[in-house]
Amino acid sequence: QVQLGESGGGLVQAGGSLRLSCAASGRLFSNHAMGWFRQAPGKEREFVAGITWTGYTYYSDSVKGRFAISRDNAKNTVYLQMNSLKPEDTAVYYCNAIQGRGATSDYWGQGTQVTVSS
Repeated sequence: QVQLGESGGGLVQAGGSLRLSCAASGRLFSNHAMGWFRQAPGKEREFVAGITWTGYTYYSDSVKGRFAISRDNAKNTVYLQMNSLKPEDTAVYYCNAIQGRGATSDYWGQGTQVTVSS
């Protein structure tokens, strides 16, 4: 059974930080690259950050230098440390297995809401 559980969102002022977590089922997580996506109201879901099974990381231009993705393979968990948050980072954040900058699973969790106030 595929499971994705995002957590850690909340309301933060601009310039603040949050750390998101995503617990994934082993079938989806093991030996797969994992990524974070976000969807703001009225916009399409977009890629934010990715990490390969061996730890290579890459980011969208909009978050590079502010966000950091990491993973704990023993816990089937991927994290997103978000610093210097901006109001335009407000969105629902999701994780998924990825290839490149696209999700490889059609299953999405409920996501976690991040709201950045100005």
